[in-house]
Amino acid sequence: MANIHRPRRGSLAFSPRKRAKSQIPRTRSWAAGEDVAKMSGFAGYKAGMTHIIMIDDKPNSLTEGMEISVPVTVLETPPINVAALRVYTKYNGGVRAAGEAWADKLDPSLARSITVPKNNKGLSIESLGAQIDNMEEVRLITYTNPAILAGVPKKHPDLMEIEVNGGSVAEQFELAKELLGTQIPMSSVFELGEIVDVSAITRGKGTQGPVKRWGIALQKGKHSRGGKRRHIGNLGPWNPHHVRWTVPLMGQTGYNQRTEFNKRILAIGSNGEEITPVGGIPGYGEVQGEYVLIKGSVPGPSKRLIRMRRALRPKDATIRTPQVLYISTDSKQGS
Repeated sequence: MANIHRPRRGSLAFSPRKRAKSQIPRTRSWAAGEDVAKMSGFAGYKAGMTHIIMIDDKPNSLTEGMEISVPVTVLETPPINVAALRVYTKYNGGVRAAGEAWADKLDPSLARSITVPKNNKGLSIESLGAQIDNMEEVRLITYTNPAILAGVPKKHPDLMEIEVNGGSVAEQFELAKELLGTQIPMSSVFELGEIVDVSAITRGKGTQGPVKRWGIALQKGKHSRGGKRRHIGNLGPWNPHHVRWTVPLMGQTGYNQRTEFNKRILAIGSNGEEITPVGGIPGYGEVQGEYVLIKGSVPGPSKRLIRMRRALRPKDATIRTPQVLYISTDSKQGS
């Protein structure tokens, strides 16, 4: 009898498939800096998708120089606020926080997310500057204003760390001092045509069975005695005497942190009315202020926080300004 082979159902690359602890994605690594000190990331809120008409500028493409239709994701990217700067020193093969200094004036809504330090923990810019010789990294503690600056009905600001890299550590510290307590727009962090990595928490689907969670096939009528067509055939071999973690079982589906690499920024604007479809974006509404269009899709549902960083391993580091001829504003409400 023939020995039937087939690939396993479902990738084990993302195991264990458990719920994310926070709706704010965690960034564990940043791209290497350039000659000038700059912020390495930004954040926005996913609004929806549309399409654009642009000139294909990919070298050696079959449609190079021709008009092509490209699907894009609309992110509303209002300016983010810098609440504090934090410095890190070397420790045990890595880094650890050595101190932080908070801005004098903070948005009152920040108190909904954290307990704002009142005495600034006894640290000041001058005391942090005295540790410049031991500094390894400089990061900014930033937060968003979704209810005021974006069309997201959310009272709690999203708090996150963004690294400042490039240049020397002294230049990074000086830039962080200038940005402390200010609002930073998207256009001052990323350029048009730049390649970024996007991270978000995917859409949660709760507890699901192995068919939907792992993509296994339905059992045939002969094998599904008792009407159990959506079960697996067996739980594994006799030895070892336990169910192995590779066996597709029911469990939490979705609401996982996922990162997609090498997404190109195709448009950056300050007037959301330019790209808002007739009748608004389904599930989001109107884009009020600054926005960015990213090629392709990004993880997560609408109104979900999306974090962007400079690409860790870009396939093409050349920044080419895209020629966008048309942005579709047709109604997405259906016929």
